[in-house]
Parts: sequence; structure tokens; C-alpha cells
Amino acid sequence: MIVFGPVPSRRLGHSLGINNIPPKVCTYACVYCQLGRTIKMQAERRAFHKPMEILHAVREKVKKAGEKRESIDYLAFVPDGEPTLDVHLGQEIDLLKPLGIKVAVITNASLIWREDVREELMKADWVSLKIDSVTAEVWRRIDRPIGALSLPAILDGALEFSKTYGGELVTETMLVKSVNDGDDHIRKIADFLARLRPARAYLSVPTRPPAEAWVQPPDEETIHRAFHILREQVGPVEYLIGYEGNAFAFTGNVEEDLLSITAVHPMRKEAVDAFLVKAGADWFVVNRMIDRNQLIEMEYDGRKFYMRKLPTR
Repeated sequence: MIVFGPVPSRRLGHSLGINNIPPKVCTYACVYCQLGRTIKMQAERRAFHKPMEILHAVREKVKKAGEKRESIDYLAFVPDGEPTLDVHLGQEIDLLKPLGIKVAVITNASLIWREDVREELMKADWVSLKIDSVTAEVWRRIDRPIGALSLPAILDGALEFSKTYGGELVTETMLVKSVNDGDDHIRKIADFLARLRPARAYLSVPTRPPAEAWVQPPDEETIHRAFHILREQVGPVEYLIGYEGNAFAFTGNVEEDLLSITAVHPMRKEAVDAFLVKAGADWFVVNRMIDRNQLIEMEYDGRKFYMRKLPTR
């Protein structure tokens, strides 16, 4: 299936997914990939679908969504492999633009050292670059790139792209327990992201069955420390830890709203106080959620924070 959705996305609202790469052709064989192990690794770009085939599939889905009065905020290239391996990516974006819907590309950034890839990504309205590590040894352990790739070249390419890109640039960092979650390692990532200057940096953890059974998410306190390290140097930071249900709506259900907020951003005690007043509720609700292992309470820099408990995989 080339096109799927629209589906709810915390980052993109309601997005129509474009699967321009067959499973599982990629430049990486990430240990945490929810799609399983990479079937075919390659670094050379080539054609996978005819650009007009993608346009027709997207146009048909957009038409059906309109008939059902379903909104579409983005057309998102988020395939079963690395989207920039598609040599027609730039042409496909050009063909989709007349539909009047913003275009997003979620890429692992492995080919951004190439000038042609940077030029094609420039056409997108929103681009997400994956930065799991800025240390070659750790990068090779977590992302397991094809041998032809060079991390310094990728990081240089990302910086070059950020200098001239006019759309919204975000980053995503997947944290894996005992691999790339140490404070010193996170500080190195933060130093690089501070130079990249993304509009937002996302922190994610494995919440679905990974390619390798040994992969585990860090504990909540480790994630919380990483959040603060990034926020101090980079600016806006959000979690992506698996809860999508009510991320954009005030539902009137206090527990669901607390889960949706704290899955994105830890809440200070004062913020929870204000939220409870607004919702006409009290701390009994929060304490009950802590007892149920839905929320956890932590301290950082002398303040109390509340965060959604990681789901059990």
C-alpha cells in the first residue's frame, strides 16, 4: 500500500502517510526498529515507484478523505524504509504541492551528506532528522549503518541543510537503555543540536517490539534527565513515548488528559495544580494514577515533576 491514513500524529496532526519505499529497504538496521530487521541494506538511491503513481494514489485518498470530511494537515513521507533512497523524492514533492497540503519527510538523515538529497528535502514544509548519536562507536551500535556511510559527513550535511532550509526542522533521538542514554552522551547530542537549531527536539523510547529482543527503554528518571539536558541547550523538547490518543484535545476526562500531556512533556507540580483547578478535580486523581503505575513523580533541580509511566512492551 503506497498511501495510508489519515492517521493521528502528535507531531503532524492528521497526516496522510506515503510509503514510497518497500519494506524493509534501508541504510540502517536499527536495533530498536519496530518494523523488524532490515531486509535489504543499501546506500545508493534508485527508483521504487513511478512519481505519477504516487500522485494518483495520494490524490484518490485526499478525495475520499474530503468526502468523509476528514481533515489532512500533512502529506507525510514515512515509509517502511528510508525515504531519501527514493531518487524521485523531489519530483514527487513537486507533484504533490498543487494539492495545497503541507508535505513532511521523516528521515534517518543518513543520506543528508548528499547535495541532491538536501536540495530535494528543501522542497518539504517539515523535515525530521534522526540524531541517535554523535559518536561513531555508539551510532554504529544503535543504528547499525551500512558500511559506506560516515557519521561526520552526515552531521556536516545536517548542519549544512539547517543553514538554508526554510521550513520547520525537527529532530528525533531514540534512547536505548545502556547504549546511548548516559548523561555525557546526551550532552554531546545536545551540543550538536544547539548548533543545528531545530524548531523542536523529540525524545523517544522503544515502546513496541524491537528488531533485537535485548533492546529496552531507559527508566523514566533517565529520560527525564535527558529531557532537561536537551532543554537547557536546545530549547523546545518533547517526549514521544507512545501515547497518541488524546494528544490534541481537551476531552473532559482528567486522567486521559494528564496521560496525553505527560507523554509529551513532564508537568511541574504547579502546572498540575493549575490543571486540576481548571478540570474541577483534586490530587486524589493524581495519587490514584501513581498507585496504578500510570504516572510517576520525580524531582529535578529542587522541583517535583510528573511524567507518564512508560507502557509495558
